[in-house]
Amino acid sequence: MKLFGSSGTRGVVGESLTPEFVLRVAKAAGTVWNTGRVAIARDTRTTGEMFVNAAESGLASVGVDVDDLGVVPTPAAVRYCENQAVPGVVITASHNPPEFNGVKLVGDDGVELAVEELERIEDHILAEEFDVTEWDAVGSVRSVETANDDYHEDLLANVDREKIAAANLTVALDPGHGAGSLVTPDFLRELGCEVRTVNAQPDGHFPGRQSEPVPENLRDLERLVRATDADVGIAHDGDADRAVFVNERGECISGEASLAALAAAALEPGDATVSAVNVSQRLVDVCEEVGADLELTPIGATNLITRIRELWREGRNVPVAGEGNGGVFYPNYRLVRDGAYIAAKFLELVAERSASELVAPYEDYYNVRINLEYDEEAELTAMLNAAADYAESADATPNTTDGYRLDYGDAWVLVRPSGTEPKVRVYAEGRSEERATELAEDAADALRSAVATL
Repeated sequence: MKLFGSSGTRGVVGESLTPEFVLRVAKAAGTVWNTGRVAIARDTRTTGEMFVNAAESGLASVGVDVDDLGVVPTPAAVRYCENQAVPGVVITASHNPPEFNGVKLVGDDGVELAVEELERIEDHILAEEFDVTEWDAVGSVRSVETANDDYHEDLLANVDREKIAAANLTVALDPGHGAGSLVTPDFLRELGCEVRTVNAQPDGHFPGRQSEPVPENLRDLERLVRATDADVGIAHDGDADRAVFVNERGECISGEASLAALAAAALEPGDATVSAVNVSQRLVDVCEEVGADLELTPIGATNLITRIRELWREGRNVPVAGEGNGGVFYPNYRLVRDGAYIAAKFLELVAERSASELVAPYEDYYNVRINLEYDEEAELTAMLNAAADYAESADATPNTTDGYRLDYGDAWVLVRPSGTEPKVRVYAEGRSEERATELAEDAADALRSAVATL
């Protein structure tokens, strides 16, 4: 696909993402969907309203009515689409910086579109084939103000409220000024938690921290956990489809470790789970201990969703799936990454033992990630060619599911281009920080050298 990546399409506003482009995406989606009504939602980004207006105009021009949900977490928008049996357009750039925005497309079953349908929409965009209607048949827009409340009630009905309430937990929460600010604080309070917040005012400038919930952006949350003697800290990204945790000592828990802990609690013998090619050995170990099958896909939510659906068609049970970035699926609840729901499932476990004890079995590995940015296509090509050469000469058999993954038994390294940003990412994991860093830097140096020769 030229326009849609591993999780929709994103770009810097005014450069690779413009109102004109979003207008065309909406016209193409409305044409392909051939439906009378579509939902639109957005996160807190300052450019969100502008792109919502563009998408609404595009949909109206092909005769589609619009339900404008306003600012809601992506899982709230997905729930609305499923409940109302309407497709949806979500204006969000998830964890990207504030100058970015993007578009996610959701089917009328409440699931992000599969690659095949995205390609159909992309074909209409590129060919500019739109079913533009006559003046007297254009669509209309109505505001829907209940999506967050309905989502909130749905969350409460699907988690163990009594177990969490009985534990009398104190929770430190950092929604990162994103859409989760409008739901997660009250949701956790209704679960019986004492909630302390930081960066909980909706603000698309992200003044308190960058949107991506990685350790270097969560220092305020770590301090809040220590200052309030909280049992756990929880952080979201911009559209609240991810949850990352801090233990009771104010130390960030890696997403790979929390995923392993959540999977260990959910999987049973004979189950299947799905993760991406950058999967941690932690999850591999859990699956071997439980007797569950692990399926690997290219990186990105769209790819995981596609494989989960394939497994369903084979009659397999997939109780949990996800990646080590805080994005976890509970497909039997809803096939979407849901930050508030992930947080509640983690709290169910913290109600029994401390967060540090919970993830202790999964902290024997160290992870390193290096992002190599590029400005021109020639730089990307040079880095990918260098990655291929590096993998070919390595003392390991490359896994080319998505990029180049090299497994060494005690450690692994993966090189792949980002599906959402102009970056090539280098991931590494080892039983020591030195080993992981050595592998990551060695691969990254090969790519840097290739660019330097241009």
